[in-house]
Amino acid sequence: MFIAVLPRLRNISRAVSRHQRRSLASASMRPGQPFEEERLPWYTPDQFYPVRIGEVLDSKYKVVGKLGYGAYSTAWLCRSIRDTGFVSIKVCTRDGGPSTRLRRELQFYEHVASLKSQHPGQSFIRGLFGTFEIAGPAGQHLCLVHPPMHMTIQELQYSNPSHRLNEQLLKWTLSNLLSALSFLHDEARVVHTDLNASNIMLTLEDESLLHDFETAEADEPSPTKVIDNTRTIYGSRKLGLPKGSLWGQPVLCDFGQARIGESHRGLIQPELYRAPEVLFDMEWNSSADIWNVAVLIWDLFENRHLFNALDENSQSSATHHVAEMVGYLGLPPRKYLQRSEITKNVFDQGRWKGAGGVAIPQVSLQESVAALDGEAKEEFLAFIRSMLDWLPEKRKRASELLEDPWMARITPLNLNEKHGHDS
Repeated sequence: MFIAVLPRLRNISRAVSRHQRRSLASASMRPGQPFEEERLPWYTPDQFYPVRIGEVLDSKYKVVGKLGYGAYSTAWLCRSIRDTGFVSIKVCTRDGGPSTRLRRELQFYEHVASLKSQHPGQSFIRGLFGTFEIAGPAGQHLCLVHPPMHMTIQELQYSNPSHRLNEQLLKWTLSNLLSALSFLHDEARVVHTDLNASNIMLTLEDESLLHDFETAEADEPSPTKVIDNTRTIYGSRKLGLPKGSLWGQPVLCDFGQARIGESHRGLIQPELYRAPEVLFDMEWNSSADIWNVAVLIWDLFENRHLFNALDENSQSSATHHVAEMVGYLGLPPRKYLQRSEITKNVFDQGRWKGAGGVAIPQVSLQESVAALDGEAKEEFLAFIRSMLDWLPEKRKRASELLEDPWMARITPLNLNEKHGHDS
């Protein structure tokens, strides 16, 4: 999408390749040490279905290898025995029925499918091919069939020695993310509520990586930990790196916290990305996602959090979080404070109360940006300020942000230069 993206991705490719070689070489286990999903604090063996490589799921999908695990699922690369194509299957934990998160994800996909939309942003949302259930030793497990994906944006970011996305990579990511949010907010009437660097993934354009994964698993099987006669835990295997310019597109994933509808109430969002209306238990809508995007940009571009939200004992503190917001944005309008009684805990007649001795920190958006300078920095700050506003109704919508002057300085990919030298 950008001329500067491909050389940078080639440099990252070399860094990731070195990391993967080191990881493979150190893939041995020590007896008694937690392995893979056993590291989860709430792990119990009977919650997870004991998938085995070579097993055929739902009479359709042969398991090739393990892609990873999450809080409530494991993910596997599988081959369809009908058309020999590859899919990724998420095998969910046994909960005696769909969890709230899983139920929301399924409702989201059903809702989106019912729209029959032609919105271009829908192409930047991870698809769902279908679902099925399998019987495990301790109960039923729901399985979600997705297209295989490559790495997360967080993995791409940390494969760079600077642990940052450069300006071109950031705009590339934001262009797709904002297009996806434009579809969600304007047409689907959905709020994602959980935007983070792990929920943005690259699509897989180089399908040879899937064949390479299959061959590598057959030639050099992943480490395993045998628990009992029915349960073996497999080590996860990373996909390789694309050849040449065959890098996929960033797409939005994980809709287990998505809310359908215009207006909502209740606690949402990762703590450091939480919009002020959420902290004050006001009604919130799609503009909460927009606040989330602005704060996420600091993680990706500066490799630091915009907000810390910690007290003097390094404990989470909503009061310190709001104090930081005041430091960056100034005091909120009085009409905003009237929307919730909770604001009286920290504000008095429009002034900061200093409750608990919490002072407004000396911070500024201007000084917190190190990656840019000059006119580019001013345009970037104007872009950020259009998202970080106390009043949700004053924040720009995703569709408007795509037209922002800072975003508009996107250099289209010149396909004739895709095999050019590294820089």
